[in-house]
Amino acid sequence: MTALLLRDIKLSIRAGGGALIGVLFFLTVVAVIPFGVGPDLALLARIGPAIVWIGALLAALLGLDRLFQAERDDGALDLMLMQETPLVLTVLTKCLAHWIATSLPLVIASPLLGLFMNMSETAIGATMLTLLVGTPAITFIGAVGAAVAVALPRGGLLVSILVLPLTIPVLIFGVSATYSAVQGPAPFLPPFLILIALTLFFAVIGPAAAALALRNTSD
Repeated sequence: MTALLLRDIKLSIRAGGGALIGVLFFLTVVAVIPFGVGPDLALLARIGPAIVWIGALLAALLGLDRLFQAERDDGALDLMLMQETPLVLTVLTKCLAHWIATSLPLVIASPLLGLFMNMSETAIGATMLTLLVGTPAITFIGAVGAAVAVALPRGGLLVSILVLPLTIPVLIFGVSATYSAVQGPAPFLPPFLILIALTLFFAVIGPAAAALALRNTSD
């Protein structure tokens, strides 16, 4: 599993610069908002956490269609299905590698974009913390869509269509926790704990559903 994790991280970084493309897309989405909203710094600070979260969500969807595509193209998927290691653990490892290579750089870049949106230090810290906790759930949800679409032509668009509605609860509680930390009076902990629960739930359900979809696709 460790060898597979390191291999997938290297491939994700080399194949089109997944981490760099995600960060650049993240930067682009957030950077164009002030031009549309205008130079109202108070407004930018108020909507900043939501904009950063939306940008991170869209950037995290990039490359999900390639999660299993390389294995499908070179025949390694058949070996994954026949190996002694449970397929669920293999899928979980690939999800972790994808998150480290694509979503973790978004978390690291979020403070810079928070400054760009005139967010306070508290808002930047809360946004970064919620992204760190919530973005793995997006990857686990995306693994199911990637497994379903792996055998289909132009599966990338299908993955986005399947995954985006399912990620809305993650977005809602991520933004809610951030606003609670900044504005109140609602406490920060309840929505943050729900966000953690969503990630843990999808960490169990996502790899299992993706493994089942891969087996059905192979059949």
